[in-house]
Amino acid sequence: MSESSSRHMHKQINIIDAHSHVYPDNLAERATNSVGEFYGVTMAGNGSVAGYQEQQQVSSITRSIIMSVALKADYVPTINNFIAAAAAENPSLIGFATMHHDFPNIEDEVERALSLGLMGFKIHPDSQQVNADDPRMMRLYAAIEGRVPITIHSGDYRYDYSHPRRIREILHTFPNLTVNAAHFGGWSVYDLAVEYLEHERCFMDLSSAQVFLGPRRTRELIEIYGANRILFGSDFPMANPADELERLEAAMLDEKSRELILSKNAEAFVGFDLCG
Repeated sequence: MSESSSRHMHKQINIIDAHSHVYPDNLAERATNSVGEFYGVTMAGNGSVAGYQEQQQVSSITRSIIMSVALKADYVPTINNFIAAAAAENPSLIGFATMHHDFPNIEDEVERALSLGLMGFKIHPDSQQVNADDPRMMRLYAAIEGRVPITIHSGDYRYDYSHPRRIREILHTFPNLTVNAAHFGGWSVYDLAVEYLEHERCFMDLSSAQVFLGPRRTRELIEIYGANRILFGSDFPMANPADELERLEAAMLDEKSRELILSKNAEAFVGFDLCG
């Protein structure tokens, strides 16, 4: 069944992609290929803003949270400027800032990023090679707790940087920090995520998880965590939003769960109405 025909079986609702990546045009192909090499996968697009917006239209996505990751401290201001400009130029996009653990003035850059209109933060402990609960990262969480949310890449069987137990430590240390533990709380270590995060206070997005889990296990995990904690995310250019929506339809969720996952939870995550 096609994505468009499967959606016609349900009432039309807003769709928010809570996890997508974009890069400047001159870097998009190289950055996308680098991510593909890191995970050993074939990417679905080139990661440009225009490329993502084409996918938005195909998938009837209402709003999208865009982000990028700073692999070096020097890249932080440039990336934050780029994401802020992309969001300012495209009303359907919501920009999340990046941060690097070796950036010398974390608190100052937090304030600058927020002044640019960025609405949250994203870090990737595995590609940045830092423990998610490293004291340097804790400075970031302290600076944004109770103010804006953060998406943290969570889980990788190859590394310990973003182990779900580290996510739990962050949640316990900063009880007012709004966290999306991405990839169902633990990419490739989904059972460990359940062990450490089942009863914790955090959101989780579906990005780069459904393709490995399949519809039955996807539905089971949604039931374990509760549909009110789950965010739809494509992880573009890792995958196309249309394909991820098709996978979610295969999980055969009820209408209330679909609406929560596709839009309402994302609004709760960022803390305001995204769809008007």
